[in-house]
Amino acid sequence: MTTPSRKPHILIIYTGGTIGMIENPDTHSLEPFDFTHLIDNVPKIKMLDYNIDNIQFNPPIDSSDMSQKHWVEIARHIEDNFDRFDGFVVLHGTDTMAYTASALSFMLENLHKPVIITGSQLPIGEVRTDGEENLITALQIAAATDANGDPMVQEVAILFEDYLWRGNRSTKMSADNFNAFKSNNYPSLAKIGLGIHFNEEALWRVQAKRPLNVQYGMDTSVMVIDLVPGLTEAILRHQLATPGIKGIVLKTFGSGNAPTADWFRSAIREAVERGIVILNVTQCVNGGVHARRYATGNMLADTGVVSGHDITCEAAITKMMYLFGLGLSAQDVRCYLSCSLCGEMTLS
Repeated sequence: MTTPSRKPHILIIYTGGTIGMIENPDTHSLEPFDFTHLIDNVPKIKMLDYNIDNIQFNPPIDSSDMSQKHWVEIARHIEDNFDRFDGFVVLHGTDTMAYTASALSFMLENLHKPVIITGSQLPIGEVRTDGEENLITALQIAAATDANGDPMVQEVAILFEDYLWRGNRSTKMSADNFNAFKSNNYPSLAKIGLGIHFNEEALWRVQAKRPLNVQYGMDTSVMVIDLVPGLTEAILRHQLATPGIKGIVLKTFGSGNAPTADWFRSAIREAVERGIVILNVTQCVNGGVHARRYATGNMLADTGVVSGHDITCEAAITKMMYLFGLGLSAQDVRCYLSCSLCGEMTLS
């Protein structure tokens, strides 16, 4: 990592989340607070000698309230300021952070600057907090350049505690630990210790640098169906018949397996024939779908269900939103779901 000859210019986009919360003296519950409170609790930021500007949601939100309209707001701030800044840091609650990181990775086409998403498990005003370190490290990563002076990170990534992860490969793994996120099927982009050690072979690089192209049309006519033992035909058919649904992420057992009952096969096939796109994603945190390994997985593939390989559920659902938002046909959506668009899955 090299230091730029001029001061890095970084934009912080504060959406809310635990990192900026403060305890209500009456209810003792945590509530979002404004950006000034957050910065006042991190005086070390001035030691970085960066030019830092900020934009904040008004009001800041709990990440449980994060939605497609908020992704659009974040993306618009990045697009409007893209040429003025070297990198972007998005402060975000942890609960839906992986969804936002995945969504932005698809929406921000041709991205070639860092968009680093971070937050904390404890409010930044607490005596013992992970927020201060996460914010400072995220700013350093957003400012980092390689030997050629280009941004070291040129993708959407999640920085949390000791690791930098690809955003569309990440999942929140713990509600308690400071190392709350993990990418189970892709290596870390950087390890944070005494220094920031980048895994350059794992970093995303576009083949040709093109102007940023932001896609705002995220279509939310999608849903997730989680298979469980004892699922009945009536319940499954009711879910598959949800009005307005265009795509379904089907979370299956193991390497992509599902019940072998004739009614299950018929219900899935009929849904596909009606034009619903179904993506097979494993419930396991490691590994992925191997559609032809077992007869049950083979049955799903034969009915027209698309293999999600090792994609996370967060990336799968947001990728569907993005593809349907482009106005593509169901057949084209199936085609693009089988491709890795921005490093979100490994094709076997």
